[in-house]
Amino acid sequence: MAFAGATWCVCKEGLSDAVLQKTLDYACGAGADCNPVKPNGICFQPNTVRAHCSYAANSYFQKKGQAAGSCDFAGTASFSTADPSACSN
Repeated sequence: MAFAGATWCVCKEGLSDAVLQKTLDYACGAGADCNPVKPNGICFQPNTVRAHCSYAANSYFQKKGQAAGSCDFAGTASFSTADPSACSN
């Protein structure tokens, strides 16, 4: 799958924090740079599981070269062409 223009991977709305936390933990453990969403990190705010999940999922997606299948996380994330925050990586 090729993307035209900028593409981000974001965690879906309407899912529980527990489900999103699993995605966050997986992405951080699988190579995403999660230091910016740790306390005192430059992207810690907003301090929500969904925001941190999206940051981690996008970091993983970008590190995998936006490869097909690298933005699914068991259905908890999806592609976006809109920059989800000023703190995207």
